[in-house]
Amino acid sequence: MERSSRPRRRSLRTLLAPATDNWFSRGYLALVAASVGFFLYAAYLSPDPGFAAIYPLITTAPFSFLALLVMTPLQAVEWLSPAVFSAAAAAAGLVNATVLGLLVRRVRVPQPHAAA
Repeated sequence: MERSSRPRRRSLRTLLAPATDNWFSRGYLALVAASVGFFLYAAYLSPDPGFAAIYPLITTAPFSFLALLVMTPLQAVEWLSPAVFSAAAAAAGLVNATVLGLLVRRVRVPQPHAAA
């Protein structure tokens, strides 16, 4: 059973590799982490969170709208709602970073090699 999980892990690593193998995607992930961190601070520690959820939504759009769909049924559990929204926004950011990484790979100009 352990052998069957190894290829899955490799395929997941291969799938998510573009999210971390270039500086554009890493910078984007840092921006997503900062916006989600600010939202969590505002939701749990700040006396008035205001519109703090707008930062993760804007940062991780268009996939962040899935975070709103996931969060809607959990509105009754008030303390869980920000955590679920943050997890969904982080997942949307990871998907966006992967797409950005694939785009960077596609656009990257190959460097000429010196003749040996």
